[in-house]
Amino acid sequence: MTRDDCYLLGKITKTHGLKGELAIWLDVDYPEDYEELDSVLLEIKGELVPHFVEEIQIRPNKSIIKFEDIDTIEEAQKIVNCDIYLPEDNLPELEEDDQFYYHEIIGFVIIDEVKGKLGKVLAVYTSDRQDLIAMQYEGKEVLIPIDDDIVKTVDRKKKELYTNLPEGLLEVYLDDNATQEPDDDDLEEHQ
Repeated sequence: MTRDDCYLLGKITKTHGLKGELAIWLDVDYPEDYEELDSVLLEIKGELVPHFVEEIQIRPNKSIIKFEDIDTIEEAQKIVNCDIYLPEDNLPELEEDDQFYYHEIIGFVIIDEVKGKLGKVLAVYTSDRQDLIAMQYEGKEVLIPIDDDIVKTVDRKKKELYTNLPEGLLEVYLDDNATQEPDDDDLEEHQ
C-alpha cells in the first residue's frame, strides 16, 4: 500500500508515560470516529509500516495511543514525529455530493462562476480561524476561503472545484503591494 492509497490521519507528537504510550494529534473533524481503531500505518523512513493498536484514548486536545509490541519509553521514542495514515477506504462516506475531503481536491481545477477556469488547487491550509485553498493564478499564490458561499461544489469525475469568488479577491493578490504569505504559525498544510 502506498501513500496515494491512504489519507493522513495525524501525527505522533511525543511519548506519554513510561510504558510505550504516545500522544497523537488527529487531523480530523471528528476524532471520536476513531475510538475503535485496530491498526494504523506509520510512515517510517518513507515506508508505510502497519502497527496494531492496543488501546486509544480520544481527548479534546490530544489523544493517547498504545501500540502492541511497544512497551517502553525507549521503543516509543523511535516513532515520535511519524505521520499516521489509514487506507482511503476507511474514510466515512460523505453525506452530500458537494462535500469533499481536503486531501482529495489537491490538483483539481478551480472554475469560478464569473471568471471561469482559474488554476489548480496546490494545497489546503487549515487554522482555527479559517481554512484556505491555495492555487496558483497568474504567477501568484491565491488563497480562497473555504466557505459555503464561496466554494460551491465539486465534480470528482472531472476533477473540478466550482467557486463563486468574492469580487476583488483575485485583484488583491495581483497587486504587488498586497501581502501574499499566510502566517506559518497559524496554518498547517494538507497534501
